[in-house]
Amino acid sequence: MTTVQSDENRDRKNGLYRRVSDELAAHMRQGWADTEHSDLRPAPQAAYAARRRAELSARFPGELLVIPAGNAKVRANDTHYPFRPSSDYAYLTGDQSQDAVLVMEPDEDGGHRATAYLRPRSDRDNGEFWLDYHGELWDGRRNSLTENEQVLGLPCRDVRTLPDRLGGAAGRVRLLRGYDAGVEAALDGRATTEHDDEFRVALSEMRLVKDEFEIADLRFACEATVRGFEDVVRVLATGEPTPERLIEGTFFTRARVEGNDVGYASICAAGPHATTLHWVRNDGEARPGELLLLDAGVETRNLYTADVTRTLPVGGRFSPLQREVYEAVYAAQEAGIAAVRPGAGYRDFHEAAQRVLAERLAAWGFFGDRPVDEAYALGLHRRWTLAGTGHMLGLDVHDCSKARTEMYVDGTLRAGMVLTVEPGLYFQADDLTVPEEYRGIGVRVEDDLLVTEEGNENLTAGLPRHPDEVEAWMARLRG
Repeated sequence: MTTVQSDENRDRKNGLYRRVSDELAAHMRQGWADTEHSDLRPAPQAAYAARRRAELSARFPGELLVIPAGNAKVRANDTHYPFRPSSDYAYLTGDQSQDAVLVMEPDEDGGHRATAYLRPRSDRDNGEFWLDYHGELWDGRRNSLTENEQVLGLPCRDVRTLPDRLGGAAGRVRLLRGYDAGVEAALDGRATTEHDDEFRVALSEMRLVKDEFEIADLRFACEATVRGFEDVVRVLATGEPTPERLIEGTFFTRARVEGNDVGYASICAAGPHATTLHWVRNDGEARPGELLLLDAGVETRNLYTADVTRTLPVGGRFSPLQREVYEAVYAAQEAGIAAVRPGAGYRDFHEAAQRVLAERLAAWGFFGDRPVDEAYALGLHRRWTLAGTGHMLGLDVHDCSKARTEMYVDGTLRAGMVLTVEPGLYFQADDLTVPEEYRGIGVRVEDDLLVTEEGNENLTAGLPRHPDEVEAWMARLRG
């Protein structure tokens, strides 16, 4: 937990202090308009966040619960990475403030009193707003505590008072660790690793099933992602090699223009780069005749992210061999999507997709004389399929990762879960076990699926998947 400190009549920048005149200090304190807002509306997710806090309270009656947002991280010297709060803090508050902490203190009736500890507006009387390098004249205006109470729908206090508050707390404490060393120090070892691990698991499992607000935001993220993919197809239309960095920048520009961000580093993998699962260097070129594997997702201003992959023929049409590999992956994805429904095992969609890929690999002779059942049981197909077929999606691109195995990968799908289905085939350029013509081809097709009461809904259906539809879509966008 960090606190903002200022030094009366001292200007601090670039690690240096210098005196300012009393006259300048007095001049800077005067003549500022009152910008306090008294009629702010609650954030759209405030009511949902309150329900989530109530659920968390019921899980841990009588215990002090502490969930930090986290602090800014240094990128280099005195510059920082853009701040992004811990997903659990954002989930429980709807807030994205740096250095903030949600504290849920137990009531005698077994419930909790929730308070958000936040940085207040920087002080104009003592000069903090301009003398401190992170005052409001440097970093911009923050909401006051009163304004934040209106927006978040819960009491807000000055985060600088939190150490004393935590120091006097009694009883069992559960802490979301790893985000704020100051908070951990203030608790002075009273939160145990065992209890904190249980707490992290519970928070992760709460997020497995999405509420209405989350589903709507994920739907918006998917729709925005479709527009970014359309922009990329247009920049491929020149007939000349297209830098992977231009592809990356094109998608990012669409996200930022609409007030969003990207949920993870975009994979803009052309040609043999597509066989590297997490190709984020993006320093190559997409050339006509090659495939472009684009894995990218828009993250909304509420921090929910899409995660979508399409493998596109750069010139607009698949070659016969590219189409053959693509159709194998498409068939695998179709089988995987068909297996997504409430009551199904989480692993079912993975097994369905992987089985199709194994059968195609066997038909191409990649297992030699081994029967497909034997090769599949031995996992030999994984040399070319590499990864699992999907994962949960939400505030994190790999959401709910701390959930227990029996609740996640060995669990059962329920309505409201959102997950990706993303089979792929990756034939490395130096893989001598496959025919030469396959080497350097990588194909993945990925969509975001909402589990519904009836089955599933493809939230990214706005992007064509069948190879014929992909070619027609690209031709239409190119004019």
